[in-house]
Amino acid sequence: MANNQSVRRHLYAFTRGRIIGKLEEGRSVTSVAAEFGIAHSIVSRLWRQFQTTGTAIRGFSSGRPRRTTPADDRYIVLQARRNRRQTAGEIARHTTQATGRPISRFTVARRLHGGSLFARRPVRCVPLTPAYRRRRSLWCREHRDWRDNE
Repeated sequence: MANNQSVRRHLYAFTRGRIIGKLEEGRSVTSVAAEFGIAHSIVSRLWRQFQTTGTAIRGFSSGRPRRTTPADDRYIVLQARRNRRQTAGEIARHTTQATGRPISRFTVARRLHGGSLFARRPVRCVPLTPAYRRRRSLWCREHRDWRDNE
């Protein structure tokens, strides 16, 4: 491979358009690939995609499509900020009613994590028994006159 082909790089939309334009002029795939300094297979694949779909836009993501839109994500975070005591299940029910699409509580939890909101429990002290409280109070009364060196 030539030096300019050894590094993987994505073609910008403008460059893709220029390649398609040269191929539509009737130029060969090999000459266009040589002119842009990219592999023959890349130009060939781009041309095939353009002929079948009518567009040369690059796909943005792979994998499973998201269940919520960015607007839904903002709505979920807003609901959580408005009512801090709402559970993920309750927010999921409200969002499902608002959008008409079923959304699970796990999806809501992921969107809240994305919005920097996490579930927290308030810290509580260990409850003291009445006998322990009496003994502690007695100890404090006995030692209230002590100085620092004692």
